[in-house]
Amino acid sequence: MDDQTRIELEAAAFRTLRAHLMEKRTDVQNIDMMNLTGFCRNCLSRWYQEAANARGIEMSKDEARETFYGMTMDEWKANYQTEAGADKQAAFKTAFAENVGDKG
Repeated sequence: MDDQTRIELEAAAFRTLRAHLMEKRTDVQNIDMMNLTGFCRNCLSRWYQEAANARGIEMSKDEARETFYGMTMDEWKANYQTEAGADKQAAFKTAFAENVGDKG
């Protein structure tokens, strides 16, 4: 497989993941993703922002997040975010420290 085809396939898989999380699985909470996988929608948006910024494209955290939420973060929280119990919050602190650190 040539590099361009690989890049196109990776991009297609990435777009499908983004659409899946944005449109089909709005029930999946970020805290659950972080606790189970070590990343969430916010991580994906941060990686996207970092890649854009590395290429000289100015992109704010909020702009990047809208790419992964399909709306503002406040709208997403109002529409889809649920309360997390103390056990999930404690697990999140550990997962966040291990996987994100001070980049939050």
